[in-house]
Amino acid sequence: MPKMKTSRSAAKRFRKTGTGKLVRNKAYKSHILTKKSTKRKRNLRKPIVTDETNVKNMKKILPYL
Repeated sequence: MPKMKTSRSAAKRFRKTGTGKLVRNKAYKSHILTKKSTKRKRNLRKPIVTDETNVKNMKKILPYL
């Protein structure tokens, strides 16, 4: 049986926590930052646990993570 391929783009964007959950960074923090409030930009810095509805698909494209 051949090895499964990992989606390299997803591997760069997601990491696993100690308890096995997938963590990702938030979007909308790259440009057009002048109209966004300081509070909003500060909250975009924090990583967030991936929603349960997406975890099944993410585990499929990240078999070795």
